[in-house]
Amino acid sequence: MLERMDAFFERRLEGYDLHMMTHIEGAGEFYPFTAERLPQTPEATVLDLGCGTGLELEAYFKLNPTARVTGIDLSAGMLEALRKKIANPALTLRQGSYFDLDLGENSFDAAVSVESLHHFTKEEKIGLYKKVKNALKPGAYLILTDYFAASDKEERDFRAELLRLKREQGIDDGAFYHYDTPLTVAHETQALLEAGFDRVEVLKSWGATCTLWAGR
Repeated sequence: MLERMDAFFERRLEGYDLHMMTHIEGAGEFYPFTAERLPQTPEATVLDLGCGTGLELEAYFKLNPTARVTGIDLSAGMLEALRKKIANPALTLRQGSYFDLDLGENSFDAAVSVESLHHFTKEEKIGLYKKVKNALKPGAYLILTDYFAASDKEERDFRAELLRLKREQGIDDGAFYHYDTPLTVAHETQALLEAGFDRVEVLKSWGATCTLWAGR
């Protein structure tokens, strides 16, 4: 059965970190790699979309303990676990959907998202990426480490299966439900460019997970 996104993660909070680190290829490398791509300057401002329990932030604060990070997540339980893990007054946590919350303008030196955005359509992402771009300072950038489809067919099949499950379960409320529907790297790149980012680069990959850099 499909579960609403926030409920899905609330129910899996116990053991979440262990699952992510042991069941996703390359996780032991891509969390620190992502953190290393973020600004190292003192008091750098960073926006984390779907911060969860902060696996990337643990690595980042070790590299830049004076960074000022705003983390957004749907799950109150995930955010509480992050508060207990990282007791840093420079960490601001906001519960809610990054699609709905005001991200501000010209506020951040960088944005980051790790294993969070592979549940949404290209059209949904374009709108979000426009908000993210506007929230970044001139010359700032987005680091996206996520799960991607291997082909156009795989991308279509994931989306078709989600729609089939929604029909089967009578779901038509417009809420986000947890089911992986990753885009291909090519389509993710198109979404970022259509949102107004000037350039997108693939930095590294681990199986189905890639890290993208998008600059404005």
